[in-house]
Amino acid sequence: MCTSIVVNRNKTIIGWNLDVLDFEYRVNPSEAGVFIEINDAKEGWLPLFGANRRGDFVGMPTCWPFDARSDPTEGSENLLLLDIDLLLCKKTLAEIREIAENRPVASLPGVTFMAALSDREGNVLHVIPGQGCLYYEKPDCRVLTNFSPFKQDSETHPWMGWDRYRRAEEMLQAQGDFDVADCFRILQAVAQEVCPTVVSMVSDPEAHTVYWCENRRFDDIRKYTFCC
Repeated sequence: MCTSIVVNRNKTIIGWNLDVLDFEYRVNPSEAGVFIEINDAKEGWLPLFGANRRGDFVGMPTCWPFDARSDPTEGSENLLLLDIDLLLCKKTLAEIREIAENRPVASLPGVTFMAALSDREGNVLHVIPGQGCLYYEKPDCRVLTNFSPFKQDSETHPWMGWDRYRRAEEMLQAQGDFDVADCFRILQAVAQEVCPTVVSMVSDPEAHTVYWCENRRFDDIRKYTFCC
């Protein structure tokens, strides 16, 4: 599931709810970035979500319903590897945009992961494997949950997250200036329990700081500030 939020008002603020079942995860803060890592049976701990010291942010919601066009094909780029390259500063957002606009991008077999990517300036790139990508130059706000922005509600699934999307949009429209506490307020409003929200993370690139809490404990927020 998951919810991604990027807001550019008085400053750039990025928010992310990671909603997962049956995955071993950890939050790993370091000078390289504050990464949410998933323990893969073959590869070990993989940095798949979070913020790096450069100010980039990676979210990866699952798109429902599954679209078979996202399955790997010969010569396709792997979305997860592109996300990791951005987190580890091996590629820039502009480089990934160039790839996504000109080459096929695939997810894992049988599951359509999407990418919700942004940089420290608040530019946003949404990549939906098999369907395309959308680039937004410093939008006022942009939300991505678990439905394809290309399909909207033309296909339905109980995990699409329309309720979360609408709730986040309503709260953003009612909000003027926007800061870390405002983002956590929205993340708390759209947090999940059935497929539980295990990490809620907010990045303030201007302040070089990342904030997070685990398991919906919004009264226990931690933070990490990168050395300038």
